[in-house]
Amino acid sequence: MRPLQPHDPVQDPQAEVRSVADSLLSPSLLEAVPDAMVAVNQKGVILQINTQTECMFGYTRKELIGQSIEILVPECQRSQHIGHRQQFAEEPRIRRMGVGLNLYGRRRNGSEFPVEISLSPIPTGNGILVLSAIRDITDRKLVEEQLRRAHEELARQRDRELWENRARLALIVDSSQDAIIGKDLNGIITHWNQGAEHIYGYTAAEAIGQPISLLAPQDRVDEVSSILEQVREGQRVEYFESVRVTRDGRRLDMSISVSPIRDANGETIGASTIARNVTGQKRVEEQLRQAQKMEAVGRLAGGIAHDFNNILGIITACTELLIPHVDPEAASSQYIDHIREASTRGASLTRQLLAFSRKQPTKPRVLDLNERLREVSKLLRPLMGDDVEVCLLARSPVPLVEVDPGQLDQIVLNLAVNARDAMPYGGKLIVETAAVNLDDDFVAQHPPMKIGRHVMLAVSDTGTGMDLATQQRIFEPFFTTKETGKGTGLGLSTVYGIVKQSAGHIWVYSEPGHGTTFKIYFPCVDEKVWLGQEAKAETEYPRGEGKTILVVEDDEIMRTLTRKMLEEQGYAVIEASDGKVALEKLASSGHPVDLTLTDVVMRGMSGPDLALRLMNSNPGMKIVYMSGYTDELLDHEGGLTSGITLLEKPFTRSALLGTISGALD
Repeated sequence: MRPLQPHDPVQDPQAEVRSVADSLLSPSLLEAVPDAMVAVNQKGVILQINTQTECMFGYTRKELIGQSIEILVPECQRSQHIGHRQQFAEEPRIRRMGVGLNLYGRRRNGSEFPVEISLSPIPTGNGILVLSAIRDITDRKLVEEQLRRAHEELARQRDRELWENRARLALIVDSSQDAIIGKDLNGIITHWNQGAEHIYGYTAAEAIGQPISLLAPQDRVDEVSSILEQVREGQRVEYFESVRVTRDGRRLDMSISVSPIRDANGETIGASTIARNVTGQKRVEEQLRQAQKMEAVGRLAGGIAHDFNNILGIITACTELLIPHVDPEAASSQYIDHIREASTRGASLTRQLLAFSRKQPTKPRVLDLNERLREVSKLLRPLMGDDVEVCLLARSPVPLVEVDPGQLDQIVLNLAVNARDAMPYGGKLIVETAAVNLDDDFVAQHPPMKIGRHVMLAVSDTGTGMDLATQQRIFEPFFTTKETGKGTGLGLSTVYGIVKQSAGHIWVYSEPGHGTTFKIYFPCVDEKVWLGQEAKAETEYPRGEGKTILVVEDDEIMRTLTRKMLEEQGYAVIEASDGKVALEKLASSGHPVDLTLTDVVMRGMSGPDLALRLMNSNPGMKIVYMSGYTDELLDHEGGLTSGITLLEKPFTRSALLGTISGALD
């Protein structure tokens, strides 16, 4: 009977395919195999294939099913393949074909490729089914061919290649930055690369022939002997850290690994040592540990100084109270003197602790703040960079203060550095000065400030801002939000200490995304002269009877205190915690509102948004903003509407009444 040709289809292949499915050879099972899977009957007719077969040979499933398996075999091997198939039919068993047979597959486009075939007989109701697993071994053949050629090339040029490889290896070893040292089993140095010369200081001529113990300090000689003993036993000594000595006597921290060197017979004939200088790395690690320790010590020192000063204050006060009641001639008076002396010594100790915490002693001088800032600004512009605009605003002609000049410079520079870090993509730094009048209401809200004339120094930025949790901790020593290695956490704590030592007060106003303003208040040196004038000026503001003011402030305490000051002046006040509540109260109130005093940055509706809605519905209403940000910063951010007055927080009663009166007039 004539064998089925490659393109002779069977009469009803689909019927036989269904029979195959009934014999547990499901298509899903074939798809799970990574090889090309072809199921044929005993006549060699293809009954089922998987997707990998389509990919490998380029035929579709429809084109192959019903065709002879020889369609996938090159013409030169078809007769051989038919013989293998007939032989398999006579003795069906699992076979692996291809090893040593040089079998090839033929794609739809006629290209040929080497294959390996596994045959498995599957009994069915219609006889024996043959399942062929076909694997493309082109890559394997290519690798085998490359290996064969390489082996032949090595055989032809073995001596020359061996010499070149050794030279290349020697070049690699010599160019390594690590110390690579060869030694025999007695520890005598046989090889010394340039890395070893650079690290230890010995030339190859000086080191080769010397014992390896040359590099070990006196307290590590036994370590070298122990390592050599392990190498003689063929053991590898994994990376360990130790100390080695250079030619000039310096001790280095080294990371060392020692491996045995074996000959062609596997016998250990020496050792290879790879050593890396980790002295710098260890130093950095130690600095990090020291910084962490200093952070803990710094916090401890600050706490001890604070508590100890309180204790010393009690002791000193008690001795002062006892002195009038003790006879100076009595023997007990000397005990009081001893107590006072001990207190003095304790105070000296706290000064040392405070110096450690960067709370340095001051050397105050009377300064023109504006003049001093003009000098500091020469340092600010190169410090901030080209992408940050530096703006210096003097709002008072002669703001005289008594402060240490160097420490004043340090305040401004520290705040500027923080501002620069908060503006990674550039922005604006604003340094402002102004004379302010602090009254009873103001100092009651901001202890321990005192009544009188002060000079305000404000440093503002248009950076990322801070949330409330961060603001509560920014003056703590060693607290920082910066990445490790980019900040010590002492900048703002140093500023805080200087301000406090200068009888000043520092206040921060910030919200995420809205920048930050630091306001520092220093007492004026002519404070006593000014106090009498201020007391007289307080009574000049007109009463507010018949006027209604809407106060919009999300801080309840601030809102209550503002309402109290306005009501004492005769104004009628409507309170609102935010913009939405303000609109609701305004709509339900039966009284017209003459002026709205609103915070600028609030949750939900902002002050400017509220002002726009109020002016649209009440064109005659006056608007006053209140904010911890300066007007220059708000102008930069686009937060101020033209013609609207700004009342800067924190404000005194005098500033509040003056601003309200001015806006209404």
